[in-house]
Amino acid sequence: MTQSKTARRSAGDRVSPIKLPAIDNTTFDLESMTGKRYMLSFFRFASCPFCNLRVHELVKRFNELGEAFDIVAIFDSPLDNLQQHADGHHAPFPILADEANRYYRAYAIEHSVVGVIKGMILRMPTLLKGMFSGYLPTTIKGSMTTMPADFLVNEHGIIELAHYGRDEGDHLAFEKVKAFSKNVLPS
Repeated sequence: MTQSKTARRSAGDRVSPIKLPAIDNTTFDLESMTGKRYMLSFFRFASCPFCNLRVHELVKRFNELGEAFDIVAIFDSPLDNLQQHADGHHAPFPILADEANRYYRAYAIEHSVVGVIKGMILRMPTLLKGMFSGYLPTTIKGSMTTMPADFLVNEHGIIELAHYGRDEGDHLAFEKVKAFSKNVLPS
């Protein structure tokens, strides 16, 4: 996998400021999350089947995370394209567009052709489920090789767990997110 010049984030690092357009046409500022536990998730392009299945799961199971927890989802996509593909999720959390990849670079989000191929082969049933659910990669605006990443952040803005996806469908297990939301340290 290739990585930007910025070092990977890890447990103990403070989150960097983020200010991006959201699909509801507001501007989201990560500073608004101060005092909350949350997951900061970097996704691939807006029509990615894996990403849309993950957002669907997060929306469907959001109530399991409790009122004191939130999610911030960032896509490697222009806002108009993201709105076209993500509005239908009706997410109770912000979904943001980082078309210029400013924060992808700041968080050292990786790109990997091998990760794309690996995901297509090893996660073929998930890929097909996503496509049969209507999440077709019809307009790919963003990088095909972007890998996902998830960061569990405490109420002080400190990363407690950093998960860099090894392939295009590799996200942090929901059970780990749920445990963290209940203030249980993930192992």
